[in-house]
Amino acid sequence: MGIDTRYRAPDGEISRKHGDTLILTLRRTYGPGFAMGFTGSEKLRAVLQKLDEMSLSHLIRDYEAGYLHQICRQRGVCGAATEPTLSASQGE
Repeated sequence: MGIDTRYRAPDGEISRKHGDTLILTLRRTYGPGFAMGFTGSEKLRAVLQKLDEMSLSHLIRDYEAGYLHQICRQRGVCGAATEPTLSASQGE
């Protein structure tokens, strides 16, 4: 089974359910190496198809285990309209 086959279905679900989550929010959980090459102010939906395999694997593992919603909720991301904005004090 190739990577594309393995990841195709979860990508769409993750994007639909958590696409408005900022990369900065996810870096607080997964560390500064998550989604390298993207700014913290970019949304997951915009970069999901370009994520490195390690970052994508973390997301899929936590999504399938039911943890991604909990991670986003704990970080103040409860839905598409509630994503916190970046302030100068939050930085990258």
